[in-house]
Amino acid sequence: MPARLSGFCILLLAQDLSAASKSRSCASTNSTSLAGRLVCLGERRRLSAQMNKNSSNIMALVPKTSNKRETVCIFGTGDFGRALGHKLIQSGYPVVFGSRNPWPSSLIPKDAEVLSHAEAAQKAAIIIIAIQRQHYDFLASLEETLHGKVLVDISNNLKINQYPESNAKYLAQLVPSARVVKAFNTVSAWALQSGTLDASRQALNNKTTAFDNTNGWLSDSYLALGILGFFLFVLLGITSLPSVSNNVNWREFRFVQSKLGYLTLILCTAHTLVYGGKWFLSPSSYRWYLPNAYMLSLIIPCVVLVVKFVLILPCLDKQLTRIRQGWERNPQYSEQSNYIINKSAV
Repeated sequence: MPARLSGFCILLLAQDLSAASKSRSCASTNSTSLAGRLVCLGERRRLSAQMNKNSSNIMALVPKTSNKRETVCIFGTGDFGRALGHKLIQSGYPVVFGSRNPWPSSLIPKDAEVLSHAEAAQKAAIIIIAIQRQHYDFLASLEETLHGKVLVDISNNLKINQYPESNAKYLAQLVPSARVVKAFNTVSAWALQSGTLDASRQALNNKTTAFDNTNGWLSDSYLALGILGFFLFVLLGITSLPSVSNNVNWREFRFVQSKLGYLTLILCTAHTLVYGGKWFLSPSSYRWYLPNAYMLSLIIPCVVLVVKFVLILPCLDKQLTRIRQGWERNPQYSEQSNYIINKSAV
């Protein structure tokens, strides 16, 4: 359905452009003669009828029934008023427009009637006010006609707190005998005019499933780990040069070669593990019952990391640190043995 709607939109746009180009050409070549004007007028009517025939907006949203629905009046023939009138007609409601210029127009739906404000208000009990607030003044003169009717205010101000009171409250003050309702503030004219919306349909038994982003995460992690490991490996190589290592103290050199070295080893090992992924347990990866090269390259790094993890446990790391600092388990035995050796030498 979305592909058909997009095709309809492209067709209508092409027809609109062709109509505009033809009307310009007619207006430029035949503007001085009455016959040319009649030809332009006929061409416009033909194109307008063809567009209405191919338009998706004339398709009914509900099946036709014999029960006649209540007439709805719309004050204003702007973008939102026309779009709302289209949808009401598609839904089977008779629509009458109230306008200050009550004559037919090609922009008005063909099944709608255009009257003055007073005449249109007499034909409906529900009146949608599709005009801006600054044009509400004429409604005060129609207070008798609007008595007891439902006025639906759909206007939005250009700025927040532009007026001291809301538009609906201001409308209720102008026509106190009518009942004012606020609606359609979050619906745009484009959304109504763009055709039969998928969002306006009921979806039964709608089941949503999450997308499997495992491959995307694995590919991004594979690249990120590889880039970080490569740059750290280059940094280790630079610090190993004699010209660089002679200019750093022992603490800096030990940090780069030990701490940064293990971080580089972890990143490169993780890069290879992510590269293999699920292929480690796949039988198809072991051709002739031999593992791939990247599997063999992981043996030594994994053994080094496992042994390092064991050695940094607090119970072992504490003892190793004391040994590096010169700690001896039996210092008395060591001193006595040194005394015996020195005495025998004398």
